[in-house]
Amino acid sequence: MRRLDRRRSIDFIDLSSATPQACPVDRTALLARFHASEDGRLLSGAAAFAAMWRAIPLLRPLGLAARSPLVLSGLEAAYRVFLRIRPSLQRLVAGGRRP
Repeated sequence: MRRLDRRRSIDFIDLSSATPQACPVDRTALLARFHASEDGRLLSGAAAFAAMWRAIPLLRPLGLAARSPLVLSGLEAAYRVFLRIRPSLQRLVAGGRRP
């Protein structure tokens, strides 16, 4: 996503290495799901991805489509499935790496 954000519209923060800051959300909760802030609102899950997509011109149409409650609910359902299989995917990718 950073490569697609040529206008540098998005501040990416790596929570695994970031110093603790005043934040209304627990760090564990932040690490469990993707979060983004848009127009002063903290978004989570598919809504956060949609906000990020809206900031990237190439992906903006997807982000705008996600403003539809029906589209957003479908994306959220897919994101929840991804979260369940993510540990297996991480193990699979880690097993394929060589030192």
